[in-house]
Amino acid sequence: MRILITNDDGINAPGLEVLTEIATAIAGPEGEVWTVAPAFEQSGVGHCISYTHPMMIAELGPRRFAAEGSPADCVLAAIYDVLDGAKPDLVLSGVNRGNNAAENVLYSGTIGGAMEAALQGVPAIALSQFFGPDNARLADPFESARVHGAAVVLALLDKGLWAEEDYRVFYNINFPPLSAADTRGMMVAPQGFRRDTAFSVEPHNSPSGRKFLWIKGGHQHTPTLPGSDAAVNLDGFISITPMRADLTAHDLLAELEARLA
Repeated sequence: MRILITNDDGINAPGLEVLTEIATAIAGPEGEVWTVAPAFEQSGVGHCISYTHPMMIAELGPRRFAAEGSPADCVLAAIYDVLDGAKPDLVLSGVNRGNNAAENVLYSGTIGGAMEAALQGVPAIALSQFFGPDNARLADPFESARVHGAAVVLALLDKGLWAEEDYRVFYNINFPPLSAADTRGMMVAPQGFRRDTAFSVEPHNSPSGRKFLWIKGGHQHTPTLPGSDAAVNLDGFISITPMRADLTAHDLLAELEARLA
């Protein structure tokens, strides 16, 4: 199996090292693991592509490349330049430092990389490690993802739904903010929504008196509705969420058509 890995935390991020271990275990001794990841951190870029300017790409080692672009850029660079049009068998994106559950999904470059792979017709999975007081101080805060990651991906490859549709499914995995031993298993869960918290801005003045705005995230341990992604993560489970890039609200089409008739 030929696996492509990428992320949004950058080529030197510790989560990418964890993902390399996961991908290597899945690919096996006869397989290949290729890395094309952003040269610098790209958190929060979503599914952005560098449409209006070129990006530099550099080979750092065997099957290891850094591109000055977003995770979606990296997937495009991998398929059409590094691999010369030969699509990988699987794309893994992550392991993100922090959760990509609930509304975080819409901002995540980790998700953006997996989404681009799906749009290119390649099976794709995004992986993220929830952080909290129970794992942030561990010697390895990525322990849950490192220990359980390969098994969860293999379970999806074996039993997941991978129909070759126009907007094909990709999967979003979030590991709970716990040690590997305290992780309770995996649950299929829909994307949730954190109520009463949201991204915002925080103003600061520079020494010269100019105002700058920092983007500020909402409280990450606000639970979503029971059974949805962040809720099951905070309850100790690995969440698995099937996703598509199709943003159509299909449940509203018939009623809207009737109203506008």
